[in-house]
Amino acid sequence: MAASNRRPAVVVLEDGSVFRGHAFAGQGDACGEVVFNTAMTGYQEVLTDPSYREQILVMTYPLMGSYGINDEDAESSVIHLQGFVVREYQSRPSNYRSRKSLKDYLEEFGKIGIEGVDTRALTRKIRTAGAMRGIVSTRHDKVPELLEKVRNYPGLVGRDIVSSVTCPCPCVWNDGKMLPIETLRPRGGGFRVVVLDCGAKYNILRSLQRLNCQVILMPSRSRAEEILAYEPDGVMLSNGPGDPAPLEREVQAVRDLLGRVPVFGICLGHQILALALGARTEKLKFGHHGVNQPVRNLLTGRVEITSQNHGFHVIAETLPPGAQVTHVNLNDGTLEGISYPSLRAFSVQYHPEASPGPHDAGYLFDEFSSMMRPGIGNAAGSMP
Repeated sequence: MAASNRRPAVVVLEDGSVFRGHAFAGQGDACGEVVFNTAMTGYQEVLTDPSYREQILVMTYPLMGSYGINDEDAESSVIHLQGFVVREYQSRPSNYRSRKSLKDYLEEFGKIGIEGVDTRALTRKIRTAGAMRGIVSTRHDKVPELLEKVRNYPGLVGRDIVSSVTCPCPCVWNDGKMLPIETLRPRGGGFRVVVLDCGAKYNILRSLQRLNCQVILMPSRSRAEEILAYEPDGVMLSNGPGDPAPLEREVQAVRDLLGRVPVFGICLGHQILALALGARTEKLKFGHHGVNQPVRNLLTGRVEITSQNHGFHVIAETLPPGAQVTHVNLNDGTLEGISYPSLRAFSVQYHPEASPGPHDAGYLFDEFSSMMRPGIGNAAGSMP
């Protein structure tokens, strides 16, 4: 971007800290929780991940935009985060798959992108003080006004953010398209899986379809009876944004499903499953955001390199009897996986569909498939 066209911009944190840079995309103000991501690549997937709803994302890798935006790598149909903060924006992408620039992509959805920020200092601030509310703005000379605005922003704790990203009605996922539920085919030779859509990433749906699953997306507040009416062989609890504690209807639905159909939870789905069994969750200091998080599988002893994006976690000490801890985070010892063998349910806090390893965690979808196999076509018929 030509120097004469660079618009001064700021990131203002709730504690009064100000980080200055220039807007390479968008204008105006946007409030959110400020977090950092340690991935070197994958910014398109990050931008379109519904789990980043109401967050301002700081990328620790210094150069973003170098390979542009393509038509294949989106994880949803829109950009969900509030603002995108980088050290340096590459305005001329070089990649045969690129169809538009990062700048054009952000502006297409009315999002602010800021470069020239000291992202190392900002990341260190968040690591030391913890994730906090913030605002990105091109009104760089209105810091007191911006600070007041961000301090009035309610943040994520105690709020239901999922309702803003879930699908409005049941639909069928097929070859990258959301189709009306009326297009649901009669059972074939594969499994039928209902995905409780708390903000499901496309690659979760792609991963299920690769297993020859017929995939039905349902709104997050669907009741157990509504889910079971489709006679699923299994239920997937998807990822999603924000605090799991306020999601009482989702938790109750899962509680009513347990023991009646196999359940697999990912990220927020992992937390919802734990809450349904009576465990508790709490906020992490600065969350886990990146594609290089080491997790130990306690059943095999293997270490998996995982993709993660969450600001809350399940408190292991609150798990009920019969729950088996299967995975732990090697950076901070937090809980990363649980199995409930008697209920045919399991979950992981990380994202096996994101393939950072790239194949370290793909076995989890195979385990879900194996769990469904004994009752194929008859899971709902075997309800107590």
